[in-house]
Amino acid sequence: MSKRNTQAAKTAARERLRQERERQAKRDKARRQLIVAASVVAVLAAAGGIGYAVVQNNKPAYWEAAKDDKLVKPANTTGTDGTTVVIGKGSAKKTLVMYEDPRCPVCAVFEQTVGPTVKKDLDAGKFKIQYVGATFLDKNLTGEGSKNALSALGAALNVSPEAFLEYKTAMYSKKWHPEETTDKFKDDSYLIQIADTVPALKGNAAFQKAVKDGTYDRWALEESKIFDKDGISGTPTLKMDGKTLTGSDGKNAPMSVAEFNTALEAALKG
Repeated sequence: MSKRNTQAAKTAARERLRQERERQAKRDKARRQLIVAASVVAVLAAAGGIGYAVVQNNKPAYWEAAKDDKLVKPANTTGTDGTTVVIGKGSAKKTLVMYEDPRCPVCAVFEQTVGPTVKKDLDAGKFKIQYVGATFLDKNLTGEGSKNALSALGAALNVSPEAFLEYKTAMYSKKWHPEETTDKFKDDSYLIQIADTVPALKGNAAFQKAVKDGTYDRWALEESKIFDKDGISGTPTLKMDGKTLTGSDGKNAPMSVAEFNTALEAALKG
C-alpha cells in the first residue's frame, strides 16, 4: 500500500470522525432543546391547571350567578320585578297573603289539610290570594330545591293562575312532597314529572323548556326577597290586612280547617 493511500485513509477517517462528532453534537443539542421544551410545557400545564382550578374555585355557584341573569317575568304577575302574584276574583275586597317555601314540610301538611278549604273560599270570592314564595330552607338545609321549585312555579304561572295553583297543590301532596332533608326538587325531571299530573302542564313543551332552561330562575330569586324584606320568620305564614292569622296557640298558622275558619272569619270582619 502506498504512503499516499495510507495518508488518504487517515484523512478520510478523521473526516468521518469529525462528521460523526458534529452529528452527535447536533443530537445532544436537539435532546437538550426537547428537555427544555418539555419542562416549559409541564410548567405551563401545571400553571394552567392551577389557573383553571383557581378560576373554578372562584367561579360563582349557579344560583349566585343567576342573580345576574336577565329577569324574565312570568305572565299573570305585576310589580317592578313581576314579583306580585295575586290570584282570585277582582271583586274580592280582602287579600290573604300566603308565605310558603316549596320544601317546607309544615306547608305540605297545611296544604293537604287546609288547602281545599282555602281554594273553596278563593273560588267563592271571599278573598284574593297573594302568594309569596320563600327559599330560606335551601340555606338552612343546604341545597337548591326551594329555588328550583319556585322557578318551576313561575313557569306554571306563566301558563295560567289555575295551572300555578294546581301545580303548587301537587308539589305539596303526600305523593310528591319529599322529606325536607331530601332535595328532590332540585331535579328538573322530578318537577316535570309532578307537572304531568296537572292537565294544563302535562306534555306542555313550553313549560318544560322553561323549567329545563331556568327561564324564571332570576325571578325566583327576586320573589324570595319579599319574604326576607317582610321579616317573616317561618312558613307557612298567613296575613290579612297586615295581621297574622294564627291557630289556637296564637302563634302558628292555623293547621286545621276549624282553626282556619275561625281565624279567617275574624280577619274578614277586621
